[in-house]
Formats: sequence, structure tokens, C-alpha cells
Amino acid sequence: MRAMRVHELSEDIGVLKMEEVELPPPGPGEVRLRLKACSVNFPDILMIQGKYQFKPELPFSPGMEGAGIVAALGEGVTTFKVGDRVVAGLRTGGFAEEANVAAEACRPIPGPMDFAQAAAYPAAWLTAYVALVCRGHLQPGETLLVHGSTGGVGLAAVEMGKLLGATVIATSASDEKLKIVKSRGADHVINVTQGFREKVKELTGGRGADVIYDPVGGDVFDESVRCIAWNGRLLIIGFTSGRIPAVSVNMPLIKGFSVIGVRAGEYGRRDPEAGRANLAAIARLAEEGKIAPYICARFPLERAVDALRMLQDRKAVGKVVIEM
Repeated sequence: MRAMRVHELSEDIGVLKMEEVELPPPGPGEVRLRLKACSVNFPDILMIQGKYQFKPELPFSPGMEGAGIVAALGEGVTTFKVGDRVVAGLRTGGFAEEANVAAEACRPIPGPMDFAQAAAYPAAWLTAYVALVCRGHLQPGETLLVHGSTGGVGLAAVEMGKLLGATVIATSASDEKLKIVKSRGADHVINVTQGFREKVKELTGGRGADVIYDPVGGDVFDESVRCIAWNGRLLIIGFTSGRIPAVSVNMPLIKGFSVIGVRAGEYGRRDPEAGRANLAAIARLAEEGKIAPYICARFPLERAVDALRMLQDRKAVGKVVIEM
């Protein structure tokens, strides 16, 4: 089979190369998945650069989530049969034509979705769900401020916030991208080029945002501290700006807000029962047609580097998908 693989860590994601790989038979508890689509995520870039908290052994294929058809069953697998359409959480291995995956990491593709949509929804929507429901406890009528709203996890948070009954303020540095975010349900949009603190206060009658969803970090985090409401929850999703910020602890004391870390995958690994419940919750939303990932670009496997560069260069809106 063909796979895009990394043999050395590098700042240059161009080290990803196509090669022929012989995949062993699926082991006990595994299924062989003939991949049809794999979504592209920012951690894929960080893994190639050796900057992600999870560091796979070399060589490896990036690709955290994929969708395809079950091609073979390992010993003891009774939950699927050959020919089933499934979506799988991979961590790595998705930039390939086939992958052996633990059966427990696979789920049936929700009825309304094609392979690309199925590959595009789990990580982004699970992150949004764990952040807003499990960690942020967002309530109907509260105000949610979503930074990086044009990215995959940001746009999912915008739509999840609306499903939860919040007023959603979405930010980005691009007016054109914000038009798409507005069309996906955001109540208000702010171009952060000239800052956002005063506009958030204006939109909230001076209170500030009850919950702030921040996958950006850096200056965005610093300014968020200045426009969060009393008893607010500042959710740390990641640091796509490149700078990990710090907060003076007198600020949460004086303003009565919480700074909360969100790692959706680790949440499920630490508490498998809760993890399964969270996955079931977003699967129900998908089955009901309430989740429809916005896919801005689709690339063939041999152009995986181009797909990654689209994310790296901040040109994507929503999700980018590789199709086999």
C-alpha cells in the first residue's frame, strides 16, 4: 500500500514522503481499514516537527482520524464485519491507503455523512464538546467568545455553542473568513486585527464573555483576560499563535474567573467511561444531522504536504481532508 511517512523530525513538513509499505495482518482486537478519507489537523504538523506532546516512533504516517471500509478482522473482533463503513480515531497512520486500528477506536459512520465528512468531524467536535460541556459548563443564555473561529476546532465550537443555547461571538483576523463563520451561526463576529476587548464588552453590556474558547494563545489569551466576565471560564485549547502565554494569578483572583485546560483525547483516556459517553453524544448529533463539518478543501494522498501547508499558512476555513 501507499503511505506518506516521516523518517526524520523537521521544521519543514516537506520531509513527508510517499512510499510503499507492507502492512501486517490485523492483530487481535484490530480491524484492517481501507481508508477513504483522513482529516488534517494542526497536531499532524506539530508531530512532524517533534513539538507535540505525543511523540510517535519514527518512521510514522501522520493522520489522527480517518474513515473507510473494514477490509479484514483480527482475532476476537465481533463488533464489525468486512464491508462496514467506519470512522476511526488513529492518533497516527491516517495518511495511508490502509491502517490497522483497534476495533474499540472505530464507530459506524453516521448515516448522513460521506467519508470526508465522517473523517472531519470527530476530533474537532469532540474537542468542542469536552471543552464547552464537560469543562466549561456552558449554559443557555451565556455568552461564548470563540477565538480562531475559522479553524476546524474553532468553527465546531461556534456551532456547538449555538446548539447549547449560547450567544456566540467569533473572532478571526480575516473579514472574508468571518463571513463563512457568520453563515454557520455566529451571532457576532470581530476582526481581531485592532483588538477585541472593547467590542466584547460593548456586545455584553460591559460584563464580558462567560466562556472563552482559546486555541490561539499568545496575545489573544492576554487580551481575553481583560474581557472575561465574573465567574467566567477561560478554556485553553492550544497555542496556534506559537507563544504559550502566562497569567498573573492576581487576575483570576480579582475577576473571579477560572483558567481551564482542555485535552479532549486525554479526558477519555483518563476516564474511559466518560470518553465513550462523549463520543456517543457527538455521534448522536451527527446522526440527527446537527453536525455537518465545513470542508474547505480536499486533496489526494500524494498532495498531503499541500494539505498540511494550507493549515500551516492559515489559509483554511473549517476542515481540510485528504481523500484516497
